[in-house]
Amino acid sequence: MRPASPVPTLSPRPRLSDFLQGMGVLGRAFKLIFRSRRLFLLSSLCAVLTAIALVGLAVLLYRYAPGLLESVWARPDSWYGQAGWYTALVLGSLVAWVVGANVVPPLLLTPLQDPVSEATEAECAGADAVLSPASFLRGLTTGLLHTLARMALLFLGLAVLLPLNFVPGLGSVAFTVLASLWTMLWMAAEHLAAPMTRHLYPFAEVRRMLRERRALCLGFGAGVYLLLWVPILNTFFLPVAIVGGTLLYRALREAGDLPPPPDAQADARADAK
Repeated sequence: MRPASPVPTLSPRPRLSDFLQGMGVLGRAFKLIFRSRRLFLLSSLCAVLTAIALVGLAVLLYRYAPGLLESVWARPDSWYGQAGWYTALVLGSLVAWVVGANVVPPLLLTPLQDPVSEATEAECAGADAVLSPASFLRGLTTGLLHTLARMALLFLGLAVLLPLNFVPGLGSVAFTVLASLWTMLWMAAEHLAAPMTRHLYPFAEVRRMLRERRALCLGFGAGVYLLLWVPILNTFFLPVAIVGGTLLYRALREAGDLPPPPDAQADARADAK
């Protein structure tokens, strides 16, 4: 007997409780990884490489973050000035670590992301067929362009918020909160866009889902963000995010929020000819 589908059932209309359902997608992703031998092996390989990247990022920040901050803000002599300086150092380093964790591991694991997403769809009821080599190449090209655009958007948002660090008092706290919210939303876009790009959806469809299913997507992004801070489990954050993003994509498809994938339509037209 085939196990129940891991794809969540979404409400027909957006609602605030979708935030919790978005976070719950990560639990479904974990269960699916440990249920599927192929997903478990791929995720374990991703986890090893992610652990190396996260430790490397932490070491680099520990060694160079103080010097970088001193280059723009000399360390004050007064005790209250030093308190503010160290607060900015800690909060800025935390944001930098999260941003680095969302840039470096995905670049290292680019060849594994599509196989993990495809294996996830293979485990879903009514999963699509594996893409042809031609479709894979089209998706790879589109995916590279989308990834560069998404990374540029992430850094643009953080650059806009960066001057808050120079506001006396709660400026650094405001930067950390707003930068974290921006990163959560970006995480949702990044991992939802991966399976959508593979099926040749335009990035405009990703933006539409973020806008129309805001609470659901923000909950998913918040879950991935929080996972980064859990020791040991955070090494699995990328494969869990990829699997979770694929499950979210399938759920949006089944709820009728997304039209049929462009690659399937193209294949249908080709068969008709």
